[in-house]
Amino acid sequence: MGTISTSDFRKGMKVQIDGIPFLCTEMNFRKPGKGTALYECKLKNLIRNTVVDRTYRAGQTLEEADIMEFTAQYLYRQGEGFVFMNNQDYEQYELNAEQVGDVARFLKENMDCQVMTFNDLPIAVSAPNHVVLKVVQAEPAPKGNTATGVQKPVTLETGSDILAPAFINEGDWLRVDTRTGEYIERTNAPEGEV
Repeated sequence: MGTISTSDFRKGMKVQIDGIPFLCTEMNFRKPGKGTALYECKLKNLIRNTVVDRTYRAGQTLEEADIMEFTAQYLYRQGEGFVFMNNQDYEQYELNAEQVGDVARFLKENMDCQVMTFNDLPIAVSAPNHVVLKVVQAEPAPKGNTATGVQKPVTLETGSDILAPAFINEGDWLRVDTRTGEYIERTNAPEGEV
């Protein structure tokens, strides 16, 4: 495993501190009037999902984390676990609800996701940025309410509730942003779906 010098610090880098993998979510360079340059980092613990602030002086190094990412297909839910299969070697990985996090709201069988492993153990999963899901429950819009921007809660096929425009009905297909959980647009059914 290599080391990363402060001059190579970037947002998105993955490092290991005391045997725990971290993802740099923010990095600011600061050069005070006197002394050495400072690198202020926000690091997300990839095991516990907590964020820490760390400051490093120019010339310091961190160990590169042994993190692999690969495309895996979501297969099914088993109790509190979620089972994914690597699309390359067909090996299956089970992640718990904490590791899957909010992504669980939008998981649909056979969906391709990105699974992250540390020392060959799965630690996190991320869904595509946008998914197309069917509305299974939506209250009818009140008659005469023609104001723009009116939203109502709808339930998606994954069981997730989101806010959508008042004109959305049961059976409609919606494109949803998995990062924010927000409605993007009404769309056609994906190929093979009815």
